[in-house]
Amino acid sequence: MYESIARHCQLKENPSVNRRCAALGVSRSGYYDWLYRKDLPTPDGEIRLRDERKKIALEFTGYGYRRIAKELRRRGFDVGRKRVQRLMRKDNLLCLRKWKTPKTTDSNHHFRVYPNLAKNLHLTDINQLWVADMTDIRLLKEFLYLAVIIDVYSRKCVGWN
Repeated sequence: MYESIARHCQLKENPSVNRRCAALGVSRSGYYDWLYRKDLPTPDGEIRLRDERKKIALEFTGYGYRRIAKELRRRGFDVGRKRVQRLMRKDNLLCLRKWKTPKTTDSNHHFRVYPNLAKNLHLTDINQLWVADMTDIRLLKEFLYLAVIIDVYSRKCVGWN
């Protein structure tokens, strides 16, 4: 339908685009969208895009969809970040983040190693044995440290910081 409207628009004696679109039952904006639309992606172009996207994802494992979209545009592909995000989600290409975990334990030290005195202890009541532990909690940009003291008999938290 749009092709016939375009052919008749070149002739001067035919009615305007508004009348032709109304006669054929299509919107004027749809006609102009068709007229100025870029070529639709071909299956061959989609395969090339997918291959290039996978190469970038394997080469730069820390790149997310925004950086991959930028790199694809640098390499000559006409893509937007939302399309890249959709295609990456479909192909399950995820960004692999490299976390820097703090080193909290050093087993190779010259200090004295104390024996575990609570290993064979038989507990009969609360507050006979407390144990403590420390762990790190990963946030978006930093780490927090959590120290906890637990009563072994009741397994309740005595204190934390």
